[in-house]
Amino acid sequence: MSDRRSNRRAARVAAAGAIAVGAALLAGPPIATASPPPGPSAASTADPRLFDDVRFSTFNASLNRSASGQLITDLSTPANEQAGNVAEIVQRVRPDVLLVNEFDYDASGTALRLFQDNYLSVARNGSTPISYPYRYSAPSNTGIPSGFDLDNSGSVGGPGDAYGFGFFPGQFGMAVYSRYPIEASRVRTFQTFLWKDMPGALLPDDLATPEPADWYSAEELAVFRLSSKSHWDVPIKVGRHTVHFLVSHPTPPVFDSAEDRNGRRNHDEIRLWADYISPLRSGYIYDDAGRRGGLRPWESFVIAGDQNSDPFDGDSVPGSAQQLLDHPRVASYRTPASAGGPEATELQGGANLTHEGNPAYDTADFADTAPGNLRVDYVLPNRLLFILRSGVFWPTTDDPLFRLTGVFDPDLPGGFPSSDHRLVWIDVLVPRILPWRVADG
Repeated sequence: MSDRRSNRRAARVAAAGAIAVGAALLAGPPIATASPPPGPSAASTADPRLFDDVRFSTFNASLNRSASGQLITDLSTPANEQAGNVAEIVQRVRPDVLLVNEFDYDASGTALRLFQDNYLSVARNGSTPISYPYRYSAPSNTGIPSGFDLDNSGSVGGPGDAYGFGFFPGQFGMAVYSRYPIEASRVRTFQTFLWKDMPGALLPDDLATPEPADWYSAEELAVFRLSSKSHWDVPIKVGRHTVHFLVSHPTPPVFDSAEDRNGRRNHDEIRLWADYISPLRSGYIYDDAGRRGGLRPWESFVIAGDQNSDPFDGDSVPGSAQQLLDHPRVASYRTPASAGGPEATELQGGANLTHEGNPAYDTADFADTAPGNLRVDYVLPNRLLFILRSGVFWPTTDDPLFRLTGVFDPDLPGGFPSSDHRLVWIDVLVPRILPWRVADG
């Protein structure tokens, strides 16, 4: 690494602390403290007759397990330490609307209920229980056999040939918990949308043949689903206003070869939401019920999830995350930050010291050799929703809550006390009545 680049990185690390302090001054008490952060309405000065102060968050909580039904077993009592740490983080941040990535799906909704009853509803180390009366989950493409050799390994079967990587159907699924009503009849899912049906799709190319974009055969493309898990539009009713919670978990842009099939799929999974919120580009999109199109210009939304894409570092196709960050309808003027991210960069070194991105914005503690810590988890509201505060739950080592995130330990299941990802949150003002519409039904 050149001295010039090293100096630039050192300056960013030093400035990151100032950014975190500045964010705290603007946003109220820091999230990573021994005391719970203020409730969404406690610190708001907005007229409560006109606005609701709502905290949206995303957390890749690593509540995936290696076998079908194991998550239900682990959650059937309040004794699982990792699930308890995840629940305590949620209790201390106290989001109103929460997406949990890597939460194994079961059709009965048992795991969804048990996590509430045995973990979120139980006080831990002085935390306050939190209740989510509204919950949503749906099938995931992970682990569903495609019947084709999608990874070109020479044989059919196994996690690499599923519609989304997984050892059993529903592994690495998603769940939404909400204090506000979920309009279940208006939920849209995009589990079966085909990658080939996206205009200009970045279909991978088999470099060993002269034909373009032929990694997948015509027969495979006829069934290949774009979403590695699923994409959901979950309408949340906040007063008389509906906020569309647009959630997903694109595939990581690694574990492939020169064809970059996962990187290209990651790019287009992110693009689906960028097109969905663009009325002039969304006409090609169809949901699992056959309805076409995306959001209308006046509809409010929050995009959330582990996008597996850093805007500056890592292995993403360049510009993948920017499809959302630079979108004219997305409010990205206040980036969630922490003090723990910069400290981790200094302590861990390695690939982190070569990164271009600001470590205050990192949301995942990945291997220090490669790719290093990255910003991959996002909560992005549209410009109709004013951002009051935001943060990343990444305590510093001297914080009593550091025990909930910790550092990589090979002796721990999964390597961390909770997850290698951090919970990301924003507080937004949701207008109770839009000036041009009473509601957006």
